[in-house]
Amino acid sequence: MNEQTQVTQAQATPAQATAAPTTAASETPTKATPTLPNAQTITKVTQWTDRLFSFRVTRPQSLRFRSGEFVMIGLMGDNGKPLLRAYSIASPSWDDELEFYSIIVQDGPLTSKLQHIKVGDQIILRPKPVGTLVHDAILPGKRLWLFATGTGFAPFASLLREPETWENYDEVIITHTCREVGELAYGRALVESLAADPLIGEMVGDKVKYYPTTTREESPKMGRITDLMRSGEVFADLGIDPIAPETDRAMVCGNLAFNLEIKELMEGYGLREGANSSPKEYVVEKAFVD
Repeated sequence: MNEQTQVTQAQATPAQATAAPTTAASETPTKATPTLPNAQTITKVTQWTDRLFSFRVTRPQSLRFRSGEFVMIGLMGDNGKPLLRAYSIASPSWDDELEFYSIIVQDGPLTSKLQHIKVGDQIILRPKPVGTLVHDAILPGKRLWLFATGTGFAPFASLLREPETWENYDEVIITHTCREVGELAYGRALVESLAADPLIGEMVGDKVKYYPTTTREESPKMGRITDLMRSGEVFADLGIDPIAPETDRAMVCGNLAFNLEIKELMEGYGLREGANSSPKEYVVEKAFVD
C-alpha cells in the first residue's frame, strides 16, 4: 500500500489473504454492431470472487453524468423484453468508458445472465443517470464519510476518482463492511490506487483514511460499522474526533437495514438528510434497497 494511504494497523493484513482477481479484457476493444436497444459493448470483465465481478463498457457519446449517479442496465429477458436493474456507475464522470460492480444473486433474473458476459458482448444501457450520492446534494464541509456495504461501494469508486471530492474536503474516510475478506478486494484495490492516479494522486496526498471490516470471516477488524461507531471504536482507531454537523458530511449506500441504521446515527450526531433539491449534511441512496 502506498505510504500516503492511511489505514489502521488492524487493516494491514486482509489484502495479503485475498486472491488476485481474474481479468479478461480486449486490448483494442471495438464497439460491436448493435443488436440490442441502447446497446453498449463489454470491454473488460474482472472476477473478484465467485460472487462478485466488475465490468467496463463503451460509453455513449451523449452521456453526461455526475460522479455517484446510477443508470439502468440489463439484457433481454426470456420473454423478449428488456430486463433492467439500477446500477451505480463506478467510473468517474471524466472516464471514456463506464464501469459497473455487481454481485451474482442466486436465481437472480438479471445477474444469473449478466455473470456470463464476456468481452465483445453487449448490454442494454439507458443513458438517463440519476441519484442522490452527488456533491450537489450535500453542503460544504471539511470531512467526508463514505459508508458502504457490499457492492454499495460502487458509487464511491466513482466519487473517489472525481477531482471535486479532493478539492472539497480536507479528509475523506471510506468505511466498507462485508461478510468475508475477499469481498473487500475491489474497494481495497481502488483505494490503494488513488495515490498513484495521474489525475488526482497529488490531490489525494494524506487525505484518505480507509476502514474495512468483516462480519463473518475472521479479519483484523471485525464488526458492523454501526456497532463500531456506537462504541467509539472507529474514532479511536482512526485517531479522529466524533462526527459533528459543523465539519462532517456523509454519503450512505447499502441494504435497507444498514441505511436506516446509519440514518439514525447521523441524525443522532446532528446531521440532516439532504437531496438534490435541498442539500444538507448527509445523503442516502435509496434506489438499491429492494
